[in-house]
Amino acid sequence: ANVVADAVDQPSAECLASGTTVQGGALRTYPFNPAVDSVQVLLKTDGRPLNARIELLQGPNNNKQVIELYTEDGCDRPFFCILETPGSGNVVRIVNTAPVEFPMTAAVVPDSINDMAGTDAVLGGDVVIGGDIGF
Repeated sequence: ANVVADAVDQPSAECLASGTTVQGGALRTYPFNPAVDSVQVLLKTDGRPLNARIELLQGPNNNKQVIELYTEDGCDRPFFCILETPGSGNVVRIVNTAPVEFPMTAAVVPDSINDMAGTDAVLGGDVVIGGDIGF
């Protein structure tokens, strides 16, 4: 098999600079406004094991999406991803599932922002009751 990694996403400078410490067993939440279409998530340690759970909550009535991850060395092998977060009510929750002796650094920042998205709720939205649009 021939594997070529030409277009690999990298954390932005803002993501690299905005890391905060999450102690073992702790939880940190990152809410985003509706204009944010995707977020960057970067998790790393100082060389210790990285054991974490990333949860994406999209509104009050949807099931959360969960990523559970483990790496033996969070400095040599940090975790980075871009999560799509369309719509409103998006919260990214980072849980350090390791013991208190294993803190980690977490950064969650907006990746793409839709400037055309309205930040206010629209009564009715795209729902059409009792007929079809255009007829």
